[in-house]
Amino acid sequence: MSFVLHGVGVSGGIAIGHAHLASHAALEVAHHILPRNKVSNEISRLDAAFTAVRKELETLHTAVISGHASAEFGAFLDLHRMILDDPTLCSAAKIYISQNLCNAEWAVSQQADVLLAQFEEIEDTYLRERKTDVIQVVERVLKALLGHPGYIPPPVKSAGDSILVAHDLSPADVIQYKQYRFTAFLTDLGGSTSHTAIVARSLNIPSIVALHNARQLIHDNDLLIVDGNQGVVIVSPDKHVFAAYRLRQNQLEVEKQKLKRIKTKVATTLDGTTVELHANIELPQDVEQVKENGGTGIGLFRSEFLFLNRDDLPDEDEQFEAYCTVAKKMRGLPVTIRTFDLGADKNLDSDKRVAANPALGLRAIRLSLAEPKMFHTQLRSILRASYYGQVRILVPMLSSVSEISQTLRLIERAKESLQDERIPFDADIQIGGMIEVPAAALCLDIFMHQLDFLSIGTNDLIQYTLAIDRTDDAVAHLYDPLHPAVLRLVAHIIRSANHVEVPVEVCGEIAGDTSFTRLLLGFGLRHFSMLPTQLLTVKRQVLRSHLPDSIHFAEKILKSDSQENTRTLLTKLNS
Repeated sequence: MSFVLHGVGVSGGIAIGHAHLASHAALEVAHHILPRNKVSNEISRLDAAFTAVRKELETLHTAVISGHASAEFGAFLDLHRMILDDPTLCSAAKIYISQNLCNAEWAVSQQADVLLAQFEEIEDTYLRERKTDVIQVVERVLKALLGHPGYIPPPVKSAGDSILVAHDLSPADVIQYKQYRFTAFLTDLGGSTSHTAIVARSLNIPSIVALHNARQLIHDNDLLIVDGNQGVVIVSPDKHVFAAYRLRQNQLEVEKQKLKRIKTKVATTLDGTTVELHANIELPQDVEQVKENGGTGIGLFRSEFLFLNRDDLPDEDEQFEAYCTVAKKMRGLPVTIRTFDLGADKNLDSDKRVAANPALGLRAIRLSLAEPKMFHTQLRSILRASYYGQVRILVPMLSSVSEISQTLRLIERAKESLQDERIPFDADIQIGGMIEVPAAALCLDIFMHQLDFLSIGTNDLIQYTLAIDRTDDAVAHLYDPLHPAVLRLVAHIIRSANHVEVPVEVCGEIAGDTSFTRLLLGFGLRHFSMLPTQLLTVKRQVLRSHLPDSIHFAEKILKSDSQENTRTLLTKLNS
């Protein structure tokens, strides 16, 4: 019998294959009372389980370092190791065994409840979703206690067309599954900001999360069609639906191969206007993907990723090596390093920095200025790397002139310290600011006197302009890049910068959305920065665009007073 399941598509594309069900451990475990003389043995058994899981995570981490897995996995594994070593889980479980004379499995499950309760009290959606990582770590410990640590799936007869169906997946699990080359994966749990979603996008295969009952309703070897764009799973499709999706899948593959032909082409509109297409990266390893897709620079190196999911801070040399590696690999092309944007959904110490509304709290440049020693270390490392390539410094979430002045003084201080030590750097390094707060957009004329370039962070600019938390399901549908206020702000920033010849770039999500490419060109944008995987599709759109048409429709759209009319005009522009 054929039926359809709906979830949240987190990675687009179409996959057709047979279901491969992954088992998962339930957190419900038996409760046994032990004689007191068995307590020490039970604690030793618990220690052995934690040690086994720790070794398992270290082995997986080695796979990341050796290049056998996507770089994002390393940070997730670090987080799982931190949870594993959390006193609330590890040490407290031993105390629980001693006090309650119970088996190790029961002690671990009880302490897991304590940790999960703490996460439930967190108001921020992103942070609250991290409870999934706690569950995944606890499951690993329970499996080790039960004698079957980890869960590598049995060999798949035809791995090339198998679709993994799981209740949930941790990044560590995905590394183990990766060797089987699944064409898609589906999970009951997960959300758009969950680690599962991030992993899906990094694998670049069709994936759907939040299906709720897929693990129960789908059977092993069921024929499945996964439409990652629509968030739809078709189970046991009839021959007509199967044929239609197979045709669409083949068309997508042909399009993907065609895109590779334009990798070395210069991004130029039909009327001869050249456009720069840069990439957003998080780790040095991402540079290879930028090169594979013909990127002409790094428009946004999210340096905060180096700070996340670890017990210590990266020192100056570690940061320098990361920045220097990227600068060298880009061979003279521009590399824009954003100073750490921590403090909202990306915290150094989340249990101490949780605020009622982290997005409006001590984050980004505010946090950097509040932690001058940490900021000084980062600035020195970026300046040192500037000697080895065309490196630029980008300051996030500027909202006042005083923040710019303070930042520039700290940069000068970092330069002086390097000069004193006779360490080479680019004395003329360019300093830019992110425009992602309405206050910055409205004070642009003042900002541009002190900055060498601008970068528009549309994700936050939209959120702050519309007063909408896009991670909040209750209002996420109101997050609209086509709101007249948003479009007018973006156009104002681009045109103001162009008027005084200050370079401006868009590095938010709309930069990689081809439905916005022509509109942004019409506003006057000539520098885009996006995910590496989006570079070729945006380049194709640029190559097919006629600038006078884009300018004409852009003017009409800016005068539009409704999103409905704007969408109609945008459709005409893109047709």
